[in-house]
Amino acid sequence: MITAIEQARRQVASGTTAKKKALLGQFFTPASTAEFMAGLFPDARGGTCHLLDAGAGIGSLSCAFLERCLSGRLDFNHVQLTAFECDEAIRPELDRSLSRYRDKLGFSYEVVGGDFIESAVNRMQFGQHGFTHAILNPPYKKISSNSRHRLLLRQAGIETVNLYSAFVALALLLMAPGGQLVAIIPRSFCNGPYYRPFRNLLLERAAIRHLHLFESRTQAFKDDDVLQENIIIRLELGAPQGQVTISTSTDDRFADLCRHDYAFDRIVRADDPQRFIHIPTAPGTGTSEWAPAIGCSLADLGISVSTGPVVDFRLKEHLRDSPGPGTVPLLYPGHFSRGGVVWPKVDLKKPNAIRRNGDTEKWLYPNGFYCVVRRFSSKEENRRIVASVVDPAAFSDAPMLGFENHLNLFHEHKQSLTAALAHGLAVFLNTTAVDECFRRFSGHTQVNATDLKQMKYPSRAELIEMGDEQLRVLRT
Repeated sequence: MITAIEQARRQVASGTTAKKKALLGQFFTPASTAEFMAGLFPDARGGTCHLLDAGAGIGSLSCAFLERCLSGRLDFNHVQLTAFECDEAIRPELDRSLSRYRDKLGFSYEVVGGDFIESAVNRMQFGQHGFTHAILNPPYKKISSNSRHRLLLRQAGIETVNLYSAFVALALLLMAPGGQLVAIIPRSFCNGPYYRPFRNLLLERAAIRHLHLFESRTQAFKDDDVLQENIIIRLELGAPQGQVTISTSTDDRFADLCRHDYAFDRIVRADDPQRFIHIPTAPGTGTSEWAPAIGCSLADLGISVSTGPVVDFRLKEHLRDSPGPGTVPLLYPGHFSRGGVVWPKVDLKKPNAIRRNGDTEKWLYPNGFYCVVRRFSSKEENRRIVASVVDPAAFSDAPMLGFENHLNLFHEHKQSLTAALAHGLAVFLNTTAVDECFRRFSGHTQVNATDLKQMKYPSRAELIEMGDEQLRVLRT
């Protein structure tokens, strides 16, 4: 049965244009992933299962769930499925997939077209909260701030920026107490300010029972060339939070599946107001995040971190390829390497300077020592966090510096750091332990200033000591 559905999935996926996939945020679930997700539901016996599949596609997830029922591990008296699918072109295939199970177990289903968000909000307004199980591969697409979807979600008390988190939030609100939800979703909700309301809703409404991480970014939806890092999550509505099972596999074959249980305070720190969700992949506790000596916030250190304020396309008329009279250095990520700062850089294909005048003055920093971190790294790089030191000696007698928007910079109230403190920060941030810590809560290649603010650091004295040692090494 699953083989036939998998063949249909590949045929439909290959016949769907990239434009349509992007428009609908539509990526079909491979059979191996669907079977793994269905296997995460705890065994059950008796009663009626009210199953929700929002964004059902051709039915891969629902059918994997029904196969689990046929195996006897989910032994309900009856399964009643509500499957939402907005793409009318594939609803006939969905109906064919589900109809195969009518005579094989106590099973009935309804395929609902139209907009899931609108339908879910209406159901909530009429008090329809009865799903016992939900299995989801929701669409991945941004929601604009003034869209109809955003307004509908606000009616339900949901504030979020992407369809995938909206679908999961609505599914949780439609479930009965004790309901079980399994979803495959992008990892981007685990950190960042935009997903904080969604994290709050998720953590207040449900307990996290299981998180699965694919070590390869490209394998979860490889047929659709999706590079977004995805995770599988199991939630239990209205249950007390306990230990969380973390599993990993290289890809969707699950051949090297590894799992460990963690205390919840390893997943969400009690002292974190942002409620970042960390995903440890090894049972040890040696990374910087948990080391007792590394417990200072940037506020404790008297240090700030900001995104580089020079947005080049907005200040295009003031940019210059080469330094000249009336200009000051403009720094891009390409000016930095492990060896330090190279400026000016003639082969960079970026401006090297910016005019200093009344229009640009407020975006500039005094020349001095700073620690900078690139906001973006390539997927192929070994490290997400790459820190460098800005040394004023590289810029002769330049009075000010410009930092382009693809850099984060550490400073003290828009003034430079001391040489030792700048070097100490760079040494700390470039450690493997910090990189591992960052990967626990960030699944994408972007490093935001907010992420760096949430991290813990050694004391100021310890950072200066590290910096002094680094300076001694550099002088020898």
